[in-house]
Amino acid sequence: MELGRMTTMSELPGDVVEEILPKVPLTSLSALRSTCKKWNSLSKNRIVGKAAAVRKQFLGFIMMDYRVCSMRFNLQGIGNDEEFVHPSIKQVGILDKIEISNVFHCDGLLLCVLKDNSRLVVWNPYLGQTRWIQPRDSFHRLDRYALGYDKDRNHKILRIFADYEGRNQVFGYEVFSFRTDSWKAFHLTPDWDIESHQRGMSLKGNAYFLAQEKKLKVGRRKVEDFLLSFDFTRETFGPRLPLPIRSYEADNFVSLSCVGEEQLAVLHQSWGICDVLEICVTNKIDPDAVVWSKFLSSVSGFSVNPRAGSFFIDEEIKVAVVFDLDEDKGNETCRNQTAYIIGQDGYFKSVNVGEARNLGKPDKDGYTPRLYCRPLVCSYVPSLGQLQINNKS
Repeated sequence: MELGRMTTMSELPGDVVEEILPKVPLTSLSALRSTCKKWNSLSKNRIVGKAAAVRKQFLGFIMMDYRVCSMRFNLQGIGNDEEFVHPSIKQVGILDKIEISNVFHCDGLLLCVLKDNSRLVVWNPYLGQTRWIQPRDSFHRLDRYALGYDKDRNHKILRIFADYEGRNQVFGYEVFSFRTDSWKAFHLTPDWDIESHQRGMSLKGNAYFLAQEKKLKVGRRKVEDFLLSFDFTRETFGPRLPLPIRSYEADNFVSLSCVGEEQLAVLHQSWGICDVLEICVTNKIDPDAVVWSKFLSSVSGFSVNPRAGSFFIDEEIKVAVVFDLDEDKGNETCRNQTAYIIGQDGYFKSVNVGEARNLGKPDKDGYTPRLYCRPLVCSYVPSLGQLQINNKS
């Protein structure tokens, strides 16, 4: 009896390949690409092309208990509970030995901030490359960051620092260049401030932040928010750009997100009787100008946690997905991380995406602070761009 020859990866039929590829974790693609030329080519077409968009899947990463996890969120089944597929969340193996406090995406690269603030690591999930970034002096847990690139496609990191002994107000920044492997420091005395929990969003190489007028008077409550850009080519901040809503920190929450590679979105919630939630998107944006249009307005019935509140939108099926950390209702060990799916037509659904454990440690008096990792979410568009590797770890 003659045994049949084992089928190789390159010999699998096309329909089988199309069935397998959507189920492969983003972080396993680098291993899959090395199996043969056919799979390398097919994975490039699927990831870099439009197949992921056709399948209406959100591809991205989410923070879970200070670990980076890949996430696929299939939105095809919304509106029909029988067809709805819960998001697939898987911990990233290459970063499983370190704790991450924040994550940023730009041009297929992820900038990860270590929880102990000792170093930064930049990672290309598609190519499986990492690069460690050492501080010029030292990092601080309240630093603000963004990732971008200049006109020559040289990737850079922006670190904004503040007077941590005083009011935690911005007084300078520094820029790390991947090409020169060095930091450049800049002094700054702005009339604006960026709160430490606000994340920089990268779009077309530039970074954008939600900023506020500096509190010059003690006890002042109403402070205007606006959009502030950073140009990585000129290595300077741009002019104040208007937001589509008037917001004041005393009774509002505002958050930024990217829409693909061409638009920004802003989420705004007024903490009043109705908890009105609004999302607007940019029709035009560059470091010196912005035009907004309304995407969604909802009386959602829930209040977004100011320290969570990351989100993404899908313009084609007209929904927003807001990730939140549920209120503490007496449970000191964990809190739910929830995704709220909100449609332009009034559709509303909440999905539990995991638990955030209390990672606080007892002090000398036995008190355990409540320390939970925010469900920070960033979208991901894979890239074939090579990292200039520096393996100093």
